[in-house]
Amino acid sequence: MDYYDNHNPPPGPEKKKRRWLFPVLIGVIIGVAVVLVAMPSLVKTNLLPEAWTGQLQQGQDQSQGTQDGESEANYVNVDVSTQVTEAVEKVSAAVVGVTNIQRQSDFWQQQESQAGTGSGVIYKKDGDYAYVVTNHHVVEGADSVEVVFADETHVQAKILGSDLFSDLAVLRLDAKHVDKTIQMGSSENVKVGEPAIAIGNPLGLRFSGSVTQGVISGKQRTIPQDFNQDGRPDWQAEVIQTDAAINPGNSGGALINIEGQLVGINSMKINQTAVEGIGFAIPIDTARPIIQELEEKGKVTRPYLGVEIYSLDEVPQTEWDNTLNLPKEVKGGVYIWSVEALSPADKAGLERLDVITHLDDKEVLNMIDLRKILYHEKEIGDVVKITFYRDGKKQTTEIKLGQQR
Repeated sequence: MDYYDNHNPPPGPEKKKRRWLFPVLIGVIIGVAVVLVAMPSLVKTNLLPEAWTGQLQQGQDQSQGTQDGESEANYVNVDVSTQVTEAVEKVSAAVVGVTNIQRQSDFWQQQESQAGTGSGVIYKKDGDYAYVVTNHHVVEGADSVEVVFADETHVQAKILGSDLFSDLAVLRLDAKHVDKTIQMGSSENVKVGEPAIAIGNPLGLRFSGSVTQGVISGKQRTIPQDFNQDGRPDWQAEVIQTDAAINPGNSGGALINIEGQLVGINSMKINQTAVEGIGFAIPIDTARPIIQELEEKGKVTRPYLGVEIYSLDEVPQTEWDNTLNLPKEVKGGVYIWSVEALSPADKAGLERLDVITHLDDKEVLNMIDLRKILYHEKEIGDVVKITFYRDGKKQTTEIKLGQQR
């Protein structure tokens, strides 16, 4: 048994706990001090984990911002560059506005007024001149034309040529105003579903350089065109279909791919309340030879058959058998809806509902095939062998191509 008096009690557990606490606190304080002093040097040596250094830097930045009297909120600079933004940046300077100016006069005076606006694409710079492609309907009836750049500079341009059927026109202006031209791509290689970007000036020049994005919805489409408004199609326009928004004023602008290459010239839109997201562009492979001819000759001359034709794939399969009496080996072609009197086709003996399948032994599956052969490979005055089916029987004839009126 232990004895003690009230003056010297034995040490208890609480006394021991307090004796250990003081050295621990001293050690923690010294450790923190060492870290604070050594941390800047350790950061510079890149020996610390990246997460630590990032948090440290953020803390220093916040501390510095507070010391400078700035807000403690974090400001984040995000890089939103994408393939789309890069493509647009590459070509936007080559897409311009086009103003159709017409003269109006009365008994007292003559004045010029703006009849309409559209878009255009600078596709070439050669010596003293630069060249712009736009739509025929954008410059139709113009007494003069102005090209409007993104900085609102207005430059007078000359109409070198314009073509109703392709809806294309070529303008020329002084090259000193042009810094950039667009790179031509290929519409033949576009794929349904790939990105498509439309650039132009919808609703006038107030919205110049507007960009809409979509996809290629379809290729090798044909759209009937009735120029004289008699209710009968005068032409079948070959177009690319896209869901990128194309509004009034976009006409003549650029349809580009993800690489920033020109694949089409925006031309028209189905303006019906029941239809959304259907826009059209002239394929650049179709437009390129027409642009060149307009630039060099001021007009386009085409070989002429004198028939109104449609692709066979527009006819229900039952009509192939019941009306046209086509044999099973026929996989495509174009059927004749009407023949103009005294035309080359009329003189060659072609008739309504004949189905053309070959030109000079080259297969014709649709209207696009026929036009490619007729317009790209043949000349006015050439004699062409036509293979066709009439009431199920295969026949041939020869046609001397005339000139389209």
